[in-house]
Amino acid sequence: MLSTIADYTRLTKDMGKSLTQVAQQPDVSRETDYFLSHIGKVKTIDDFLKDYRLYSYAMKAYGLSDMTYAKAFMRKVLTEGVASKDAFANKLTDTRYRQFATAFNFAALGDKATQTAAATTGTATQYVTQTMEEKAGDQNEGLRLALYFTRKASTVTTAYQILADKALTQVVQTALGLPSTISSADIDAQAKMIADKINLTDFQDPAKVTKFVQRFAAMWDATQAQSDSSTNPALVLIAGAATSISMDTNILTTLQNIKFNR
Repeated sequence: MLSTIADYTRLTKDMGKSLTQVAQQPDVSRETDYFLSHIGKVKTIDDFLKDYRLYSYAMKAYGLSDMTYAKAFMRKVLTEGVASKDAFANKLTDTRYRQFATAFNFAALGDKATQTAAATTGTATQYVTQTMEEKAGDQNEGLRLALYFTRKASTVTTAYQILADKALTQVVQTALGLPSTISSADIDAQAKMIADKINLTDFQDPAKVTKFVQRFAAMWDATQAQSDSSTNPALVLIAGAATSISMDTNILTTLQNIKFNR
């Protein structure tokens, strides 16, 4: 396996080509064709939720597959829309719900909600991108996280948005050298720790996002290498194993002490 950053560079060097290759895969093409040929016929929220194939496609497109079962929750998201600051989606820290309600804006557009570019080709593009990330994760979970973070970084304005998204949280925790057990700490304390270490406005700068992803990838690969070495029986039996593990620990320590440029 190539390093996470090498895989990431290969895929992102020509993102258009990478996405096209995924879009042309039979399973992806079949589901996208169904979605694009049927979504415009949906006139109500009830129609949308009843067609599981359409609804689950849309949920996956916006990274909400794990909430597909929660139809009552999603009905509230769609019913209240996004126009009012008090709308349900606008009160949720996780911005994916707001993006979903914006794409399928039944509250504002009624029976025309599924005919917009955002609801049709925009959602299809999101689906292909999401699928590409998932398929990348089948080979390298760190690559999936790096791709996802790159796509979502510019939407992050508060530390709480990071903490509301498991994938973003994992990337940031890994890049900063924080143990996953820190997630059990007080949410405000976690948010302050992130805000102290990262200038979130940097995520509006693609070059700085890339630098952060590179840092994540280095930490990810070092952690994975350490884990592989410490659990490999063959390495445990050879004298050099301890040295190898020690070197990885030193790398981790060095990276943990680097503060992200502000």
